[in-house]
Amino acid sequence: MRKSWFITFEGPDGSGKTTVSTMVYERLLRDGFDVILTREPGGIDIAEQIRKVILDPANTAMDDRTEALLYAASRRQHLVEKVFPALKDGKIVLCDRFLDSSLAYQGAGRGLGMDEVLKINQFAIDQCMPDKTLYLDLDAETGLNRIQSRSFKDRLDQESIDFHYRVVNGYKEIVERFKERMIVIDASQCAEKVAEDAYQKILEMIQ
Repeated sequence: MRKSWFITFEGPDGSGKTTVSTMVYERLLRDGFDVILTREPGGIDIAEQIRKVILDPANTAMDDRTEALLYAASRRQHLVEKVFPALKDGKIVLCDRFLDSSLAYQGAGRGLGMDEVLKINQFAIDQCMPDKTLYLDLDAETGLNRIQSRSFKDRLDQESIDFHYRVVNGYKEIVERFKERMIVIDASQCAEKVAEDAYQKILEMIQ
């Protein structure tokens, strides 16, 4: 049985990625799997510092290409420091967001173009793509309604509904383009049901 897996969680704001990935991680741990949970942007100190710059609501002057490049830089450091070593050690790596987020948010949402953003990130990831990606499918309006109760809204949370529509449409294109690694899960369900669906899909893979 194969040991190392790189599995990412994707979805628009409000789809529950962080909650669901944490629930799946905790269950895999209880079941005795050698697993780590990390996130993007962030996961290690340098990448977390870049995350603060990217998501700070005060940084309204940030250029769209600068934003895309910062995500790619954060991604590279995160891979080198955390993901690559974990995979080498035979661990299951669960990651809350990865490359697809850049394609959806900067490629589609910002209108930079998916192919252009992909080129930036191909240099950063050095051919390291997820084995599988769980896409938590949710419409933009429902997602935004869910995050209204957040005490802190980052720079992307505060974007217009049109931006978030473009992001969701971008994800639909990604699901079609990379269908061989994408697993679509209905994120309109309660978090417990979404986590159960995600867990079962991962179990099918790793066993």
